[in-house]
Amino acid sequence: MQAIAHMRYVRISPRKVSIVVDLIRGKDLKTARGILIHTPRGACEPLLKLLDSASANAENNLELDREKLYVSSVLVGAGPIQKRVMPRAKGRANRINKRTSHITVTVAERDGDQ
Repeated sequence: MQAIAHMRYVRISPRKVSIVVDLIRGKDLKTARGILIHTPRGACEPLLKLLDSASANAENNLELDREKLYVSSVLVGAGPIQKRVMPRAKGRANRINKRTSHITVTVAERDGDQ
C-alpha cells in the first residue's frame, strides 16, 4: 500500500526543489525527515510538511506502521508561471518569471526482508 500527498502551486522553482528531492528519494521516513531538517535550502520547509502529511495519510487512512515507511517516490513538476515586468533604462522592460511547482510525495511500507 502507498500513501500519497500533493502540494500544488508552491512558489519555488522546480529546479530548486528537485535538488532537495534527490536527497530524500528512497530513504526511510526518519532519515528523510532528518535530512530535510538539517539541509539549509528554501524547499526543505514545504517538503517537510508534505512528507509529514504523506506519513499521516499512511498512518490514519491506510493503517500502515510508521516505523516501516520509506519515501518510495517524489515527483516535481512545473506549475503555472507568474509573469512580472522589471522597468529598465530607455523605456524598456525585462520580464521576470516567478515559477511555481507541483510536488507529489508517495510513502510506502517496506517489506520485512529489507
